[in-house]
Amino acid sequence: MSTVTVLGAAGGAGRAIVGELAARGHDVVASSRHGDAPAPDGVRRVAADLDDPGQVAAACRGSEVVVMAASIPYPRWADELVPMVDRALDAATATGARFVMVDNLYAYGAPPEAITEATPEAPGTRKGQLRAQLGQRLLRAHADGRARVAVGRFSDCYGPGAPNTLLYMLGIRRALAGKRPQAFIDGDQPHTFAYLPDVARGFATLVERPAADGRTWILPAAPAVTQRQLLEIVAQEAGLPPRIGRVSPAMLAVAGLFDAQLREARELTEQWDRPYRTDASAFEATFGKIEVTPHDIAVAATTAWYRNAARSA
Repeated sequence: MSTVTVLGAAGGAGRAIVGELAARGHDVVASSRHGDAPAPDGVRRVAADLDDPGQVAAACRGSEVVVMAASIPYPRWADELVPMVDRALDAATATGARFVMVDNLYAYGAPPEAITEATPEAPGTRKGQLRAQLGQRLLRAHADGRARVAVGRFSDCYGPGAPNTLLYMLGIRRALAGKRPQAFIDGDQPHTFAYLPDVARGFATLVERPAADGRTWILPAAPAVTQRQLLEIVAQEAGLPPRIGRVSPAMLAVAGLFDAQLREARELTEQWDRPYRTDASAFEATFGKIEVTPHDIAVAATTAWYRNAARSA
């Protein structure tokens, strides 16, 4: 088993990856700003400010793999994202560790076909351009022999412990408060949604398989569904009628006047007003199939988790 540092262990993806790696018997270091990331017994929790190169290096020291799962709010991406990832990569390289990057699909824009590793990167937004440049930067470091890098990409996600996801903010949180869940832009377009425990299994595979290095991988997820299908499950779990509202582009524009995060989200409507799907055939052909959770089970489990968390609080 390997020693693995997960940077950003308090976030939804980082938390799930820590749990999966620990369950597989790895020696896991869960790094977060305050050192208080939720983690299973036996996981070492450390505090590290990702703006501080010394703290990042200390968190990664002695690890064989570093997983970069940290995220920051959209308004900070332009100035802070690339330097933050550079510090993480430098820390991994200094300790001789492989570097596994947790990434999204923004670099591909919104192509008409399912997204694969062969899909041309054609970002139509500032965020997409930044993610494309970041991925290319990491893979150049690998090609130049300066680092050992694997990049995993997945679609919009949901799951326990991830309150910044669309399904939680517009669906679960509203439903548990007795309000009608809302779809974002268009509730009837097929869309790939990734359940975080499934995402964690994908990243654990990249951690355990050095053959993953040197390229980008699209991670497996359950078949595409519409937001309406997911939100109807949420409504049922909350004891509400299956009536679904909608956040329209006009509503988003007005909300963006008062909220910087929502203002930045206006760039992403192209991923929601048309079909948006992924194809993980290359991952499965290389590493074998991994278990993915049917959406009815995943949404019910996620809703139950937040209900229990609210009761405990």
